[in-house]
Amino acid sequence: MGNTYIAFDDVKKLYPDEWVLLGNPEMKNASVLGGIVLYHSKDKKEVCYIGKDKTDGFSTVTIAFAGNLKQHRKTGILRRI
Repeated sequence: MGNTYIAFDDVKKLYPDEWVLLGNPEMKNASVLGGIVLYHSKDKKEVCYIGKDKTDGFSTVTIAFAGNLKQHRKTGILRRI
């Protein structure tokens, strides 16, 4: 995918209605503002399982939906231990 920061509005345009794994996400009030796209797919489980191998070198990652998924709109930051 690359190591370039992308604003979340642009992520939505590039990967509409997909789950996106972001490295070093920028967050504000539990909303994703942007990050480095590490993996994306229409299948959330695929992003979780395949994406975990792509998170090395990132202190924080998050998974966000790039669409209007009102009922599952929660996002969070995962920290590496």
